[in-house]
Amino acid sequence: MGKADSDEIGIGKADESGELTIPETLPLLPVRDIVVFPYMIVPLFVGRESSIGAVNEAMLKDRLMVLLTQKNPEVDNPEPKDLYSVGVVVTVVRMLRMPDDRLKVLVQGLTKANVTGFTKKDSYYQANVEKVPDLPDPGMSIEIEALIRAVRTDVEKAIALGKNFPQDLLVLIDNMDAVGKLADLVASNMGLKAKEAHEVFSIDDPIKRLMRVEELLNKELELLAIQQKIHSEAQDGMTKSQKDYYLREQVKAIQKELGDDGSLSEEVEEFRKKVKKAKMPKDIEKEAEKQIRRLEKMYPEAAEATIVRTYLEWMTEIPWSNPSKDNLDLKSAKKILDEDHYNLEKVKERILEYLGVRKLRKNKMKGPILCFVGPPGVGKTSLGKSIARSMDRKFVRISLGGVRDEAEIRGHRRTYIGALPGRIIQGLKQAGTNNPVFMIDEIDKLGSDFRGDPSSALLEVLDPEQNTAFVDHYLAVPFDLSKVMFITTANLVDPIPSALMDRMEVIRIPGYTEEEKLSIVKKYIINRQLKEHGITGKLINISDEAAKKAISEYTREAGLRNIEREIATICRKVARKVAEGDKKLHKILTSNLPKFLGVRKFLSEIEEKKDQVGVATGLAWTQSGGELLYVEVSLMKGKGKLTLTGQLGDVMQESAKAAVSYIRSRSKELGLKDDFYFQTDFHIHVPAGATPKDGPSAGITIATSLISALTQIPVRHTVAMTGEITLRGRVLPIGGLKEKALAAKRAGINTLVIPMGNKKDLEEIPPPVRKIIKFIFAEQIDDVIEKILTKSPFAKRRAPKRETASKTKRSSSKKRK
Repeated sequence: MGKADSDEIGIGKADESGELTIPETLPLLPVRDIVVFPYMIVPLFVGRESSIGAVNEAMLKDRLMVLLTQKNPEVDNPEPKDLYSVGVVVTVVRMLRMPDDRLKVLVQGLTKANVTGFTKKDSYYQANVEKVPDLPDPGMSIEIEALIRAVRTDVEKAIALGKNFPQDLLVLIDNMDAVGKLADLVASNMGLKAKEAHEVFSIDDPIKRLMRVEELLNKELELLAIQQKIHSEAQDGMTKSQKDYYLREQVKAIQKELGDDGSLSEEVEEFRKKVKKAKMPKDIEKEAEKQIRRLEKMYPEAAEATIVRTYLEWMTEIPWSNPSKDNLDLKSAKKILDEDHYNLEKVKERILEYLGVRKLRKNKMKGPILCFVGPPGVGKTSLGKSIARSMDRKFVRISLGGVRDEAEIRGHRRTYIGALPGRIIQGLKQAGTNNPVFMIDEIDKLGSDFRGDPSSALLEVLDPEQNTAFVDHYLAVPFDLSKVMFITTANLVDPIPSALMDRMEVIRIPGYTEEEKLSIVKKYIINRQLKEHGITGKLINISDEAAKKAISEYTREAGLRNIEREIATICRKVARKVAEGDKKLHKILTSNLPKFLGVRKFLSEIEEKKDQVGVATGLAWTQSGGELLYVEVSLMKGKGKLTLTGQLGDVMQESAKAAVSYIRSRSKELGLKDDFYFQTDFHIHVPAGATPKDGPSAGITIATSLISALTQIPVRHTVAMTGEITLRGRVLPIGGLKEKALAAKRAGINTLVIPMGNKKDLEEIPPPVRKIIKFIFAEQIDDVIEKILTKSPFAKRRAPKRETASKTKRSSSKKRK
């Protein structure tokens, strides 16, 4: 190569000592993920505007540049702070412009250099460089020779384990006598990450640099050994798979020669028959066939095969197209409903309406979503069974009390171990038909936490417009729930989310009167308990009076569970006597009832009561029905302090404050002193202090007891009241009137004061109760205060005025005299 050619490739100029000299300022070319070592020849693709500018500047001068590696290769336009300070001076051997305006340059590393500063020039940086002088080669000692041999041995091992080194690398190592150049040669061919390569590049001492390369080689050997092990194990597994496949093919060939076609296993063939028998929709049948084909290609013992097998069992056992035929004979259905349940006319009427419409629509009707709301023990669950029996449908019941996991409704995905469909799909499989009566009990007891909100998952299930394509997470295919008749039950509607309530038709089932309970006991409970205890009507006879006494004095509930327990107690005691040989007829009368049930548990709340000052009878609604609520007021000398006890909630406390404010505003009409409030302390107490109480319906009861205490006029003990009071004395409507009326009847109350706004609710109260109890309707508390108290409090107001008038007349006559 001539001198001109040497100048063309830009090897640079040498000084008098023969060492390479480089300019103090060179164009800067940042590189992303490569470290160029001295004497390396590397092709680079240059595409950034700043980098193209640097290359062009180098080509116009002496073809020298300085290359610095980026600390973060993701930075598109690196600043000086984004680059390492130690780099390499390179010469551009060849440059080629690409069609996309990029440059392809071939560079050769010359020497290592430190960058001491940067200068911005147009679109690129100029770098101030200082050449890093090469430390003198230490010579060939025994230690260095051993290190070189170790490096060569490691390179041989790496090549044996599959490392992609250049073919002539070992020859170059053998002919290399400089320790630093050997380190650079091996490091540049190891394919190191930019950070590790720059670490080696930055070490000036050649011996330390070669030792660091040896450490990296040892790390690479460990990785290659592990990689080889994994590859070997995978190869062994592949060999076993091929062997198993070959053996299975041989078995199939043998079976074919024997006339037994073994192309499909017996299990797979059975699943195909089940899929056809299930009469799935076409899209779902395609999914089932797809899973069957997967199962066919798997090992029978594989874990995945077990998962697919379980999935296919569920898919083929679910009643996709297997409805039961409805009994649309309305007379027969009404007879069955009447046989199973006493009264409950609203519910029975709703079921018969549904059957009537279904009969006219010829079964092309979506199932209704009914919600039975009522106290415990009134027969909500048993009513669902009766509905299913009257319609000739299967009955499925699930209880959601305390359920917090959304997967209970929608199921688990098949990726989980032990995954199953949700309770809806499980219930349908249990029923064996796709149109059962599906009862979801205790829907108001649902919970929600980090596992999900089951009530939200029910929104799709209980919506006739959406449940035509309900997707269970386990099945992952839509199932039509529109033919299912869903019935939900709840004790309270308040905890049920409003979105869920909007999808259901609420039917309230209130508590029973004593007459209704007596009829149910005679018609259903006694016969059921006799059968359960193995005795007949020839051995026991419970009189109506005894049954009525058991209802009134041994139970206090809206439902029937406790009275059934008491009847069961009587039957047990008789069953024991019969088992001991006493087989005579045992008559249960009011006189001997305590021998069977013990001392009566409940006294009539009106019993032993009399008209008292400062004590008024109110009514409260509870989850178990209505209850009597007594409000007591005590007055003491003081400064207007108001004390409230009895575990009263915030709303009830506010009602008490409103009642006090109303009385203060009417002090003149009630004959009270204007300053009575500032001389008196009030203590309002509601007994049963351990039971929390809340709600606004005790407002007029509190006001009545306060007026009674202030005017010293007793309250009639046969009168109960309920209603919310305002500051102006208005009486506002309340809820739960039927339950409260039944509680009043149980306690022997004969007069009930209710808001005028609740007059429309009298239709819900049974006629026997309306005959016994006299209802007084109030718009203002003044309208009824005279009927609640034993005498009018307003007489006290008028009397003093007449007395004052007479005194004034006498004094004027004296003056005339």
